[in-house]
Amino acid sequence: MSNYDVVATGLEFPEGPICMADGSIVLVEIKRGTISRVDPDNGSVEVVAQPGGGPNGAALGPDGALYVCNNGGFTWGEARGLTIPGLVPDDYSSGRIERIDINTGQVEVLYAEVDGEPLKGPNDLMFDSSGGFWFTDHGKTRSRTRDRGGLYYARPDGSLVEEVSFPLDGPNGVGLSPEEDRVYVAETHQGSILYWELSGPGELAGSPHGRFLARPAGRKLFDSLAMDADGNVSVATIQTGGISTFTPEGEELEFFAVDDPLCTNICFGGSDMQTAFITLSGTGQLIRTEWPRPGLALPFSG
Repeated sequence: MSNYDVVATGLEFPEGPICMADGSIVLVEIKRGTISRVDPDNGSVEVVAQPGGGPNGAALGPDGALYVCNNGGFTWGEARGLTIPGLVPDDYSSGRIERIDINTGQVEVLYAEVDGEPLKGPNDLMFDSSGGFWFTDHGKTRSRTRDRGGLYYARPDGSLVEEVSFPLDGPNGVGLSPEEDRVYVAETHQGSILYWELSGPGELAGSPHGRFLARPAGRKLFDSLAMDADGNVSVATIQTGGISTFTPEGEELEFFAVDDPLCTNICFGGSDMQTAFITLSGTGQLIRTEWPRPGLALPFSG
């Protein structure tokens, strides 16, 4: 295993970590249906909002609010000491994009459909410097069928949401290059990374069908991702358990191994942006390690 420190334990399928300006880590607990704040000094956990369903990817917006992809929830199981998400739960209604005031806990549904088509299982999102955001809809899985997903672009004031690319096979993590001229998406089931060239905020420079960047050997499934300052893509890798990092040319730089096959997300913080926080969802842990390169400073991250 790679070297890392355990920051917090007992989390209920953590995901969507965000390094806050005060040094705390805000993340989602998908199984618990909460937005929670972790103190990295003592590992204490405080619930700051309770949207229910399945809060997933999250990001700070231009108004200081938290914007969350809510996948609508899962059934849950246990296997070999790991918490495992399953099929669509009985109380599922739809997926949605939520705006959450983390000071008051107030939750507002911003988008629940696109052009009359309900969102199924929104998964991850990232803001660009103009104040708009990209997000993925991973879809939901039933006993015999699985939704096709897509890539979307939206404005945080509720004025615009549009489908940019469809269909995709379980789109999960999404990220922008430092120059914001590329958007990357990790497809879970294919274990591959795709990208689209951009001509402006929310605007593709070419075909709506993404270009292939990378797919590692072996049965590796991809979850959420983060960008570093050099434009490399670091994607959480399920089954093998860790973070796979690829260059903008598709070369695999390294694999950071962890002791949990359900490694789901990574974010960067610290004064030099070289502290990585990683969610180990199966075992309910948040871990911390020093990263070899600085992460990308996100718009509106404080």
